[in-house]
Amino acid sequence: MQGILYEQASVWQFLLISCVLGGWTAWRTGKSVAQSWQGMPRLILYVALLGLGIRFVHHALFDSPTFGLRYYLADTVALLTFAAIAFRYHRTEQMTTHYHWLYEKASPVSWRSK
Repeated sequence: MQGILYEQASVWQFLLISCVLGGWTAWRTGKSVAQSWQGMPRLILYVALLGLGIRFVHHALFDSPTFGLRYYLADTVALLTFAAIAFRYHRTEQMTTHYHWLYEKASPVSWRSK
């Protein structure tokens, strides 16, 4: 796996920076976009910028290649996964809370008509 998804000598660096630090930030980004009633295109834009920030953190802390396309895409896909789940989770909460007479929860990340 080393060299395919992450360039560090240890998977722990990838997990710590991209998944823990970046994942938490992506979760908060997805929540924020959902709570402001913005759409998925805005979320994708924010996560793309967040991916650049996470790549810079990798470079600053571990002297990784700054913006290698493969590693940027790997980080951004991981961040987009966290952000999209958070977006759907919080949008489901919004729809079932604000429009409780129209919708009910079907799962933690979806709703259905009553």
